[in-house]
Amino acid sequence: MRITDTADLWWKNAVVYCLDVETYLDWDGDGCGDLAGLAQRLDHLADLGVTCLWLMPFYPTASRDDGYDITDFYGVDPRLGTFGDLVEVIRTAKDRGMRVIIDLVVNHTSDEHPWFRSARASKDSPYRDYYVWRADPPPDTSAQVVFPDREDSIWQLEEKTGEWYLHKFYKTQPDLNIANPLVRDEIAKVMGFWLQLGLDGFRVDAVPFLLETEGIDQAEVERFPDPHRFLRALRALVDRRAGDGVLLGEVNLPHEQQAEFFGGTDGDELTMQFDFIAMQAMYLSLARADATPLVDALTSRPATSPDNQWGMFVRNHDELTLDKLSEDERAEVFAAFGPEERMQVYGRGLIRRLPPMLAGDPRRVRMVYSLMFSLPGTPVLFYGEEIGMGEDLAEGSRLAVRTPMQWTAGRNGGFSRAAPSKLTRPVVEGGFSPEFVNVVDQRRDPDSLLSFMKLLIRRYRESPELGWGTFEVLGQPHPEVLASLTSWDDGALVALHNLGPEPRTVPLVLADCGSTHRLEDLLTVGSTQLADDGSVELALEGYGYRWLRVVAEDSRRLL
Repeated sequence: MRITDTADLWWKNAVVYCLDVETYLDWDGDGCGDLAGLAQRLDHLADLGVTCLWLMPFYPTASRDDGYDITDFYGVDPRLGTFGDLVEVIRTAKDRGMRVIIDLVVNHTSDEHPWFRSARASKDSPYRDYYVWRADPPPDTSAQVVFPDREDSIWQLEEKTGEWYLHKFYKTQPDLNIANPLVRDEIAKVMGFWLQLGLDGFRVDAVPFLLETEGIDQAEVERFPDPHRFLRALRALVDRRAGDGVLLGEVNLPHEQQAEFFGGTDGDELTMQFDFIAMQAMYLSLARADATPLVDALTSRPATSPDNQWGMFVRNHDELTLDKLSEDERAEVFAAFGPEERMQVYGRGLIRRLPPMLAGDPRRVRMVYSLMFSLPGTPVLFYGEEIGMGEDLAEGSRLAVRTPMQWTAGRNGGFSRAAPSKLTRPVVEGGFSPEFVNVVDQRRDPDSLLSFMKLLIRRYRESPELGWGTFEVLGQPHPEVLASLTSWDDGALVALHNLGPEPRTVPLVLADCGSTHRLEDLLTVGSTQLADDGSVELALEGYGYRWLRVVAEDSRRLL
């Protein structure tokens, strides 16, 4: 492989940034974020080092699930702007070196979508079979609901026709019938429409639910025997229409099943997938101050095509799910990072952001982000992480982390000029309020988290081995320390992270290295010579972290 290959498979060493237009910046003063406001902040993202912008749903919506209950797949919510505003965002982002992907939410619609309004009105509707119906009373399905605080069944009776429709999520989000070829054609049209506007792909919502055929008439299922064939067709569509487009899939399944959604080693289905297993193991490792769970998760990843990639994240826009941990493991994480019931949700996850979970300790916060960027995969940031925003527990559930972006220390955190009562969502209060956490103050502070994140992203982008290379866990005696070596082409990087509070001296031996090699610190100034046998001892502070480039005496890499 060559350095020029990174331009073809750009997603392998990208920096992805997820934001909700509604809570990012209000430019017209109505209390709701908008596309015009986002356009004004693209330079902030470019300065941060973002290379791929992921927009959460901006479609027309019934507003019962924060935009994920869509009433028109081909539209822009008028509260957020117009198609013209969206195209300006896309064009300006590309000018600043950022690709743009959007949420593709096609496993269900809103119950106010014209298709469903027609389907629920009559069994003779041409859209009736766009959805999944049953005539007989359903069994108890309370164990299958995704949101147990709001639903107790995945079937809902439609009084007018006397039949039940399927909804894996809320009852206001009826599931589409993926076995219906007309529905599959509609999904392809939706994707083609947005790709034609110049987008670079999609973050695909709830992929296993999209391909699920349970509850669909058996005769229809037999005519649709291989749902993964459809996923391959969607990947081929993106490849044809966008050339270097990407499908970033939400697949919260064990690694072995995730391999199927990549398309096995052929890699012809999803381009990327979030690694929920590694994320959950990371929090267990942090709770225990023991790197073993995270190491086990990373080394258990299945083989994938070189064209595929894992997405690494500390926080996303939903609950911080811990559903793949055992009950005892989950209890450990709850005790460490969310001991109060109001911090937990559905008995399986947390509704907190990282800084409050770590009591605002800047050492630990920076160590965790350094760790995330150093792991094999593509880093995905959620808006506000670059400055260490907190959550609003009073909002509850998944909305706790979807609070207005904090730009200044002024009223509403600089998000909007509207009265606070008019804001689409309240601004965080307390120790993580805009008075203490905002972009403007941190831009002026070379020691701020924002400045650290800029350095981290710069070094990550200068180290393509982190996205492309072979990852190896290095042996050393401290369980709280993760020492890794990532190698690719002529590049090799050693990363050290101390998950515990006590300083450690870490002895390492680097194979095929000797006294003609040295280790150059990338996050600070420093250089360490290796011994003739490739051995070295490296000091780590409590919650310390180091990135060290392996440099041979004839290396031409810039430092």
